[in-house]
Amino acid sequence: MSSFSHRLLLAPLLGFCLSVGAAPLDEPLKPLPDVPRQDPQRVELGRQLFNEPRLSINNTLACASCHQLQKGGADNRAFSIGFDGQPVSINTPSVFNASLNFRQFWNGRADSLESQVQEVMKSPSEMGSNWQHVVDVLSANPGYRRAFGNAYPDGVTMTNVQNALATYERTLISSNSRFDQYLRGDTDILSTDEKYGYQRFKDYGCIACHQGVNIGGNMFQKLGIMGDYFKVRGHPTETDLGRYLVTRDEEDRNVFKVPSLRNVAVTAPYFHDGSAVTLEDALDVMFTFQLGRVPSTEDKTLIIKFLKTLTGEWEGKPL
Repeated sequence: MSSFSHRLLLAPLLGFCLSVGAAPLDEPLKPLPDVPRQDPQRVELGRQLFNEPRLSINNTLACASCHQLQKGGADNRAFSIGFDGQPVSINTPSVFNASLNFRQFWNGRADSLESQVQEVMKSPSEMGSNWQHVVDVLSANPGYRRAFGNAYPDGVTMTNVQNALATYERTLISSNSRFDQYLRGDTDILSTDEKYGYQRFKDYGCIACHQGVNIGGNMFQKLGIMGDYFKVRGHPTETDLGRYLVTRDEEDRNVFKVPSLRNVAVTAPYFHDGSAVTLEDALDVMFTFQLGRVPSTEDKTLIIKFLKTLTGEWEGKPL
């Protein structure tokens, strides 16, 4: 069967007959939710803290240093630079839509945004700080004392710092991607190739792991189901152990949280080791080691076109 004939047969599955203003599509993936309502004073305080380098032990590193909102909520490095000027040991995930993940960090060691803040603050390679230092620094600043007093009855505390940062991060939803608009019924927003890319994404089984509203982030999976990824890559590191570092269960060796694919086109490099420089590289790894399949060049091109439709907006502008 020719590619053109195959596309004609698939057309009804892709919703070509729907028009702008139609009902939402009945698809396994769903649009991002609206930004949840949060206390505006705590959001603003969290925003300030997110950009505050004095939270690090030597006043050099803020959350925003590695989670750069203008770069998809991450940075363009395989390994971000910690407070001491040295690279950290694992790739920085995007902060956008992190509130929709079922766990935080690649190995899922934090079950909330608040506990994620706790881990980063005391990490010897990230902020290198401690809570006594953080509370003392913020309490010594009249502006922060006032802001905390307005937002929290008990003022500056470790718990309130964590909550303010988490509250702000819950507002970081990259809504209104073209794919979200498509799911809401505007089927003209995607090109024919992008729609076929979505169909290939489902046909090849990518959607088995990259699922849910965040198109990932809701399950763990072993890296290297269909082959030994780490043997081929070489140079094993402790972070390659993944979930095993948390549970010490042999079945969790090389198991990681499946990353969200939202904004994936603007958050290279990819994987916990930052080894895939381009989307094409990442797709090759997934097909080889996770799916054990060999796609056609055309199918890979179509899937990449689909993935580029997952880039959302922040403050009314595309990421």
